[in-house]
Amino acid sequence: MTKDTQIVRDFTGRIVGYIETDFQGNKIVRDFYRVILGKYDKKNNVTRDFYGRIVARGDVSSSLIKF
Repeated sequence: MTKDTQIVRDFTGRIVGYIETDFQGNKIVRDFYRVILGKYDKKNNVTRDFYGRIVARGDVSSSLIKF
């Protein structure tokens, strides 16, 4: 049950967020301060924001991070 963490950087190389992927393919999106911005549920193929609202069908998890 390890998580793979991807660091997201802006064009200057500054860290702006993180995407954690578990072994099932579900993702948790966090900002620079590690606050959760949303989640991607692979089983249902939906991306949800912090409030649990569906943002999109499919994996658009990186779009939750604001540059």
